[in-house]
Amino acid sequence: MTFGPVTESGELAAAAELLACEGVLNAEQVRTTVAGIAALQRPDGAIPWFHGGHLDPWDHIEAAMALDVAALPDRALAAYRWLAASQNSDGSWYAAYADAPAGVSEPTNRLCETNFSAYLAVGVWHHWLATGDEDFLAEMWPPVRRAMDFVLSLQSPGGEIVWCRDEQGREADEALLTGCSSMYQALRCALAIAERVGSGRPDWELACGRLGHALAAHPERFADKGTYSMDWYYPVLGTALRGQAAERRIAAGWDAFVVRDLGVRCVSTNPWVTGGETCELALALWAIGDAERARMLLRDIQHLRDDADGMYWTGRVYEADDEGHRPAIWPREKTAWTAGALLLALAALAEEKATVAVFGGDGLPEGMLVACSVAECVAV
Repeated sequence: MTFGPVTESGELAAAAELLACEGVLNAEQVRTTVAGIAALQRPDGAIPWFHGGHLDPWDHIEAAMALDVAALPDRALAAYRWLAASQNSDGSWYAAYADAPAGVSEPTNRLCETNFSAYLAVGVWHHWLATGDEDFLAEMWPPVRRAMDFVLSLQSPGGEIVWCRDEQGREADEALLTGCSSMYQALRCALAIAERVGSGRPDWELACGRLGHALAAHPERFADKGTYSMDWYYPVLGTALRGQAAERRIAAGWDAFVVRDLGVRCVSTNPWVTGGETCELALALWAIGDAERARMLLRDIQHLRDDADGMYWTGRVYEADDEGHRPAIWPREKTAWTAGALLLALAALAEEKATVAVFGGDGLPEGMLVACSVAECVAV
């Protein structure tokens, strides 16, 4: 399939008007950002970070979901078909692929990350909610089933899922809170897909319940990455925490990670704010009813926007470092997934149905609740 430039249509115009948010982007700016993401998509459907950069399954899916909220379902469909065609025999994908001009995606990192593989279920459920395409759901059910079976083959007895398997078949020795939070959301979406296609998976229900409990009550089961902002907000973004537990968690990390008027630090120890983390935190805030601060963060991050193409720089160093390097945009790359995360956050604020369902989580299956064998459970 060959994709030309995004052309104006009634559907795109309506989507742009829906996503427009006062003080963040107007409809014309939304259309420019949509066109910027679409311009990166290859004829085979793959969406690299930027032209000549690499691509990975998770960020590819984030961009595909943004195409759906922008009323470009044919492009999103091509993105999911690329994933189906690229899936490994064990249900996984590699961690990174080259952006080859001929569209041949040779892997550049042969680790198979569980989080990257699981995210297919989130994207597939989002696309179905956006389009109602039952044929698509039937087509993607086998890749989703294989992906989740791969992911759950790396689940530990305590519920946590280790983060990768290498090409020699060796499993990692630790689970990551961020990745497991995302996989919890993916398991819930996978269960929704299974229910829709009429294929019960009680093993997934049990696995989902165990993972959800680990995320909510057993932080000791995950590697300590507490300086990373994603470990702070991802249990909320991934739907594992809601209510007072989510509010307490957000409050506990706010001062460490949020920089007034600039956005969210990727790492609490570095003076570097990033667009992707800021937009994801905005989504997490929306999910717990804090739309005002979500909009504030999206306004703050507009200093990363390139108005020429509507795309966003990955991040900005906002203070000079000890070696005398001045504040500057860094790295010098504008990524499809950063722009995609922004559009998804805007879609949530606009109450777009697919994004609300996937990131709000209210209608998603929760899995099978299990009794914990540990005498003391400590809430996150």
